Amino acid sequence: MEANKKAFYRFLNLFREIPTADVELISQHLQQKDIVPGQVLLQQGKTAKELFFVVSGILKIISINEKGTDVIQFFIKENRFCTILYSFNGNIVAQESIVAATTGELLVFSKTSLEALYAQLPYFKNLVERITQQALLDKIKIRNSLMGEEATIRYHKFISQQPDIMLRVPLSDVASYLGITQQSLSRIRRSFKNGKGGDTAE
Repeated sequence: MEANKKAFYRFLNLFREIPTADVELISQHLQQKDIVPGQVLLQQGKTAKELFFVVSGILKIISINEKGTDVIQFFIKENRFCTILYSFNGNIVAQESIVAATTGELLVFSKTSLEALYAQLPYFKNLVERITQQALLDKIKIRNSLMGEEATIRYHKFISQQPDIMLRVPLSDVASYLGITQQSLSRIRRSFKNGKGGDTAE
């Protein structure tokens, strides 16, 4: 737990130095959670009541498309906050789920604890909101860069932008994120390995 907290404060200190007295106060509001692949942290249709910080592992944010199929919208890896921001801040039902893609460890703020902490440390509210908003914009930017591209180009961009995730999550998750079937993904990967670049569009 202590090592995980140190990782958390090292991350925060990249944005603002946290005084020692405040570190002790913030730590009182943190809980640790171990995760396993497939573990649901937030179910679609529920209201987000927790803010996660990923110490190790990868989370995935999943929505359901018009065909009723689960689609991975984002991957969240180490040194990132994760929640469904509009649900957490607005106390409204989430249209997405948060699920563990790998084993890992999280630090968790409940909304109640975080609001109590904000009342004691107003600057911490501004800090967390700034980090989470920027992270959301970054995720959307990466996601949008894949929109409208052929499957082979989406795959190439994905392995360029997020090579570590490619190696750590199941291929079924990668296919879902790219919006293609696992069979198409396998063909594209074989083509890349053979130096052909692939020509599958989907």
